[in-house]
Amino acid sequence: MSTYLTSDSISQHVKSLEYRNLAFINGRFVPAQSGATFETSNPATGEVITQIAACDAEDVDLAVQAARQAFEAGVWSALAPAERKAIMVRFAELIDEHCMELAVLEALEAGKPISECFNVDIPDTANTIRWHAEAADKLYDAIAPTGKKELATITREPIGVVGAVLPWNFPAMMAGWKLGPALATGNSVILKPAELTSLSTLRLAELAHEAGIPSGVFNVVPGLGHTAGQAIGMHSDIDLVAFTGSTEIGRRFLEYSARSNLKRIVLECGGKNPQIVMPSVSDLKNVASHVLAAAFWNMGENCSAGSRLIVHRSIKDDLLSELLKQLESDWVTGDPLDPDVQLGALIEKAHMEKVVSHIEQAKSEGLKLVAGGERIRSESGGYFVTPTIFDDVPRDASIAKEEIFGPVLAVIPFDTEEEAISIANDTCYGLAASLWSDDLNTAHRMAAAIHAGTVSVNCFSEGDATTPFGGYKQSGFGGGINRCMPMISTASLRRLGSNFPESPSSSRHILHSPFTVLRMASR
Repeated sequence: MSTYLTSDSISQHVKSLEYRNLAFINGRFVPAQSGATFETSNPATGEVITQIAACDAEDVDLAVQAARQAFEAGVWSALAPAERKAIMVRFAELIDEHCMELAVLEALEAGKPISECFNVDIPDTANTIRWHAEAADKLYDAIAPTGKKELATITREPIGVVGAVLPWNFPAMMAGWKLGPALATGNSVILKPAELTSLSTLRLAELAHEAGIPSGVFNVVPGLGHTAGQAIGMHSDIDLVAFTGSTEIGRRFLEYSARSNLKRIVLECGGKNPQIVMPSVSDLKNVASHVLAAAFWNMGENCSAGSRLIVHRSIKDDLLSELLKQLESDWVTGDPLDPDVQLGALIEKAHMEKVVSHIEQAKSEGLKLVAGGERIRSESGGYFVTPTIFDDVPRDASIAKEEIFGPVLAVIPFDTEEEAISIANDTCYGLAASLWSDDLNTAHRMAAAIHAGTVSVNCFSEGDATTPFGGYKQSGFGGGINRCMPMISTASLRRLGSNFPESPSSSRHILHSPFTVLRMASR
């Protein structure tokens, strides 16, 4: 942990915070046109932090107009890639410089442990912006393999105006995931943060403007999903929408696209992710450490959380013993602003009650509770739930099938490799998976058989900016520089020779590239 992250430094930053609570449109903070606001609260205490501008369709339209004007004017889209790169690198530097401020904002508003915000989330946001900035001047156009008398060129161009609708669990990080590829390729962007977590995104917009990103290129419209979010999905002058959130809402954005201008949609939705532990593993202590991190990182409020532990029956009891030992010693639940806390508060009361209801249903089904299983009723009045583990869970139990989005781990035993793969794939999702085996052949064979967009071997991993992120089935289709970039490719075919026309005609169409659905990582 950084020596700069102390209780005193955190307290000083909390006292000095200035909340940006207005929309950021065309380079300045403005109230919602209606004057409406909504409350944002601290989930660790239930107390209101501030009032946020509640944008609706009128505000979204103003943001789209500003974004389109900036795009057509070329103040960003027509810059040389090296110029965009320099500004984005400065943006990343400013994020690093304001790391503590942004981390405190996220800990206060999202209930996330300050140590994770400061050491992981905010640095990753800066690194994602920086990585895509460095890629901006390294993306080459191409020449197709034609005959000698023809020349066919492929030119990559920004798609235009990109709308991005963010989740509440990783506010700044998900903003970085959307902004990085969109800005690097010359697009204008409109972000709608989740109504529960708007503050860090609004501060990012201010830092981006300070870095030199022109007015209108990066806009933030806070608001509710059924107003501002729907307005983004339905707007006919938005060319692409990138959404991260539930599968239910992801479906709506596909409907919005069909009902409006057939805008492109990028979806990163839910998951019920398996962690498979084969009997060949020799270091159960290391496995247990990663399993707990996969299950309980960010209080389990993570679409790629490893909420199903599928473990060979011969080693299940030994692994479970190690899990319980580490859970007791290493995973402290408490005040998110305490640098020694690993588990903070769940995002809001309604979500906490939903998580508790899943736990109570599992208890009523007679499942074997071996850790946690209850709400922590603190003096602060916050929304805390103990990290919970159920053992010997049937594969068809509700907690083995439904995405809980909380600190709940279902331990499912298996006897054969075929059974493990069958259990892992027995879900409507396919976002991520982890696999532990000391046998290389087993690792390759099983990784190929698991239906998940990201498969990490002998670790828990989500990859990073260098690799795609997306899934199978109802987990959606995500992005990365290797796919779903907010660009179009235009193709121009020129016939060479004595009859070469002075103004050759060109055909313009979208070129779909193959994509990777499996990643194996080892760290």
